[in-house]
Amino acid sequence: MRPDQTLVTFQSEGTHVTARTSEPFIQEDTVGASEHEHQYSHLSAPLRQRGLACTVEYGLSDYIVHAELPDGSALIISPPQEPPTDHPPGYPESWLVTRGHPDDFTLHEVIYDSEPDGPHARHGGSVPRLLAAIDARLDQLGLPPRSKSQRPAQESAADAVLHRAGLVPVVLFRERFHRLPSAMTDLVEQRQMVTRAVDMLHAEGFDVSCDPDLLDPSRPPPGDHRLSLADRLGHLTQSIQSAAHTSEAVAALSELTAPGDGVLQRVVESLNTTADWWEGLGAPADPHYAHRLRYITEKLDSYALEIRSMRGDLADRHTDHPDRVQARVDRVAPEEPAAPRVAAALAVSPTGRRTIPAGLPSASAVRTALPPARPSSAPGR
Repeated sequence: MRPDQTLVTFQSEGTHVTARTSEPFIQEDTVGASEHEHQYSHLSAPLRQRGLACTVEYGLSDYIVHAELPDGSALIISPPQEPPTDHPPGYPESWLVTRGHPDDFTLHEVIYDSEPDGPHARHGGSVPRLLAAIDARLDQLGLPPRSKSQRPAQESAADAVLHRAGLVPVVLFRERFHRLPSAMTDLVEQRQMVTRAVDMLHAEGFDVSCDPDLLDPSRPPPGDHRLSLADRLGHLTQSIQSAAHTSEAVAALSELTAPGDGVLQRVVESLNTTADWWEGLGAPADPHYAHRLRYITEKLDSYALEIRSMRGDLADRHTDHPDRVQARVDRVAPEEPAAPRVAAALAVSPTGRRTIPAGLPSASAVRTALPPARPSSAPGR
């Protein structure tokens, strides 16, 4: 794991398969560091960000991380030492974390023990679980937290990938994670879903730790990484952010509010169809969920009508945005082209040099021109 990457760890926990996201860590200066120090940087980097002086030393039969606390005590983070085990450097099958003081031999505290007979044995060699336990104890000791400036965006992006892969979020008081659907007990299906999720995370640039037994090696590699529907809608956001004239913002907003085939209308249709499908699923609670979904959809439909009316008010303004006119001069075109209908609307903006098209493209032509969604927005793999 690179310190600047978010790590997603898949592992079996009892009868469930979970995916836990650990925050990225700021890249530390490792110039002149030895090879074994590099091998334990995924532990030393987050500890140093909390103000601890860390060294990597050789223990009885393997390297350990020694972290000094402000009160003179120290943490010893150790892989199994007696008997030694064969494992990749820095990634053993279990961990032991103790706290002691060189001048106070009565202080001996076990903070984390995931060895086979330890209280945290179910977590094995999980680095996120290890760091979470250490962080919880450091919080109790009053040490300042590390910077979390990158955490919300990174974790939100990982959550979005896991959501599209079909996993279910779990939010508890002290932690949050994702799991496979509770009724998915077939091991073949479990491996297929985990493999798909791992492929999608890798495609998005995340680091992934996964037990090979949870993967399906027979699954073909993923195809081309294409834009999802949400990514394509993101171009509307970019268009509005860079709009220097109300007509440009209206062009993007029109894609959301258009009657019949606008995005909001299609969302309403999809939710109503989902309610109909859910109602016939057969469980006693299914009609309740269907009714609730229809109620929410009615609210959304009424809000869509209000937004459509507001879009008309904005169109009537037909003026430059006072803070964005200069930005037009310096604006850089987005990497991906806007949707054809957006591009056509922008073409008639009075504030820029555009070539007026001969006619608006048909609805079928527009839908054909959209790039295909990547596998993350499609069922199955």
